[in-house]
Amino acid sequence: MDINRVSACSFPLKEQPLDYALKVISESGFDKVDLLARMPHFSVTDPDYSVDELVRLSEQYGLRIANIGAYCGRGFSSEDEAEREAAVKEMQDTLAVAKRLGSRTIRVAPGKGKREEIDTLVPYFKDAAKIAERDGIWMGIENHGTEISGDPEACLEISEKVGSKHFGILYEPSNLMATGTEYKHAFSVFKDHIVHVHIKDGDYNADGKWERCMLGDGMIDVQWVCDQVEGLGYTGEYALEFEVGHIEPVETGYKKWLEYWEKL
Repeated sequence: MDINRVSACSFPLKEQPLDYALKVISESGFDKVDLLARMPHFSVTDPDYSVDELVRLSEQYGLRIANIGAYCGRGFSSEDEAEREAAVKEMQDTLAVAKRLGSRTIRVAPGKGKREEIDTLVPYFKDAAKIAERDGIWMGIENHGTEISGDPEACLEISEKVGSKHFGILYEPSNLMATGTEYKHAFSVFKDHIVHVHIKDGDYNADGKWERCMLGDGMIDVQWVCDQVEGLGYTGEYALEFEVGHIEPVETGYKKWLEYWEKL
């Protein structure tokens, strides 16, 4: 697979300073980052966070922020008007930073994740999608296991109701399997709305519980995922998400994942 279209999630380094996280990702061979929108890696709401410093460090390590793993939209379903307004500002500010950084995508959150909230959420995402389309950014709900994000039909419903090519789903096969949703079936349901992809692996243990493992050691057919997504005409990045620090430190493990990716 094209190494120029792969990024590394900073999530496995979430407890580490931004400087160290970017250093590890760069030294592992990546030139793109899927940046977790939590302190100390990223924030548009914390006054102590500096986007200028993010830009400086990114340039220092030769990295581009391909995706901002934000949580914009969580407050869209709040009953408190002030919280809804704050959520709108957070979305607008995140899109503005994504434009500045040249990020292709941002992750968004479907309110509290209740399916009954979809019609409440849609107008907010429609407004945000206008900004995203204008600035060449795509927004994606990651398959995180809520009534919306973990249900392929609900993912399809909200995507169709928002009705923008710049809004859709961050396809996450391993997360789907962890919540009992078959990832190939899910793909067939919402494939026309995939805007970003996360890659990791896993398998069921003897007790029937999903466990993450090193890339290539589990039951996620990564080649199938890539072939299917590419068949859609997808031109975005694939983010490798190393969440197996209990098996190997990320400092050495990410290099192996990138090597696996290059051999696909």
